[in-house]
Amino acid sequence: MKTAVVVFPGSNCDRDLAVALEQVTGRKPAMVWHKESELPDGTDFIGLPGGFSYGDYLRSGAMAARSPIMRAVKDAADRGVPVIGICNGFQVLTEAALLPGALMRNSGLHYICRPVALTVENSQTLFTNCYEQGEELLIPIAHHDGNYQADEETLDRLEGEGRVVFRYAEECNGSARSIAGILNRNGNVLGMMPHPERAFEPAHGCTDGRRLFEGLLETVNA
Repeated sequence: MKTAVVVFPGSNCDRDLAVALEQVTGRKPAMVWHKESELPDGTDFIGLPGGFSYGDYLRSGAMAARSPIMRAVKDAADRGVPVIGICNGFQVLTEAALLPGALMRNSGLHYICRPVALTVENSQTLFTNCYEQGEELLIPIAHHDGNYQADEETLDRLEGEGRVVFRYAEECNGSARSIAGILNRNGNVLGMMPHPERAFEPAHGCTDGRRLFEGLLETVNA
């Protein structure tokens, strides 16, 4: 499995994601600078990491979504290549129109950094096939703009099409219908605010995020 992690100015979770991918795949991912116009040939998976791309100026993820590399990310996603956007990466995916909705300021207007309980809403996806339906996970969050919002029609469509993948099991940021992670229509692009790469090995205090990457590897290599 050949993976790539896109690095923007202000990314600060790119190494965390790269370490997780290397441990699962046995291969170092390509670290692709945002000014590049192409992804490495044969890329099987793309990760957009957390952080504060461009200092969160304008809107979180808005400037990064217009980086040259995002054209290649969009083309790859259209071909069916799996893409995950974590935290700031989720914000970038919504700003790039690869996912619907927007990530707004947390309802409490404070930065939140702590483990939260999540519920697996759909275990039949590229990213969640190693989880059980309804399973509760403990995954850290670290965000100031993680309040997912969309119009009611969009929310109903996401629910009806099984595209709500993770839901907060506790109130934390005001997200509509407690949504923590969603898929695109084709099921190969996942955006989520919690950080599975920070719940990967025993030293993190929890390993509930590891199976997301293991399941993806299993599916891609099948």
